Amino acid sequence: MGAEAAGRNRSTLAHQARYAVRHPRRVPRHVRRLLRDAWLRLRHRDHISYYRAVMASDAARSVEAAVGHNPSRGKWARIGRMQFDYLVGHGLSPQHRMLEIGCGNLRAGRLFIDHLETGHYYGIDISPHILLAAQDTVVREGLQAKLPHLALADDLTFAFLPAGHFDVVHAHSVFSHSPRHVIEECFAHVGRVLAPGGFFDFTFDRTEGEEHHVLHEDFYYRTETLAGLAAEHGLSARFMEDWEELPHRQSRMRLTAVSDRARIVGP
Repeated sequence: MGAEAAGRNRSTLAHQARYAVRHPRRVPRHVRRLLRDAWLRLRHRDHISYYRAVMASDAARSVEAAVGHNPSRGKWARIGRMQFDYLVGHGLSPQHRMLEIGCGNLRAGRLFIDHLETGHYYGIDISPHILLAAQDTVVREGLQAKLPHLALADDLTFAFLPAGHFDVVHAHSVFSHSPRHVIEECFAHVGRVLAPGGFFDFTFDRTEGEEHHVLHEDFYYRTETLAGLAAEHGLSARFMEDWEELPHRQSRMRLTAVSDRARIVGP
């Protein structure tokens, strides 16, 4: 992501006006999103139930669009492969136990499940519609014998999961749709489920300017804000510079327990 792009505040009227002039065909879709946002915000006061309703609305149109904002099956598969190749290249081994937050319909999860030993993949999501689609992916890919765990979640406290169990926790395009208090809840609890030496990788929409959101669906954060939140909960943050070289608009960060610095899993 370039510095210019990272500095934009996409919530301002000036930015939206310039965007409308450059992309007039996208204006009707934005107006529909604006009306949907107003309606759903009236019906759902907390963010999890609100965004679950957003996902249900998107999934009714296209499951791939709901998890990837693009109806192209080819792009869905490419982004999943990119996540998989990066994580395997940065420490994910078959014997590891992995928790994927926001597993969606297993865009990358299908590859993680196949790579990991039987029963070592655990995926959670807030959307029952998407988890049903994830089950379909397991069947389509013939992964039933790998016994993947798929669970519905209402929050990011991980209270139903065992302590010290996961070597790798992964969240792709989750914090890009999460307000600060949801991210902080995750940071406050993810350390409990991490195994000694484990790591938590996540992507986020980065800004170098004012932090903001667009329609309560897309949230933009400064790197230092997330690193600071992590530190408050005993987690050390590392900005993954080489991820910036890949064809993806989000940035990436890795968290490890401060007490585990000397025994991190992977490079």
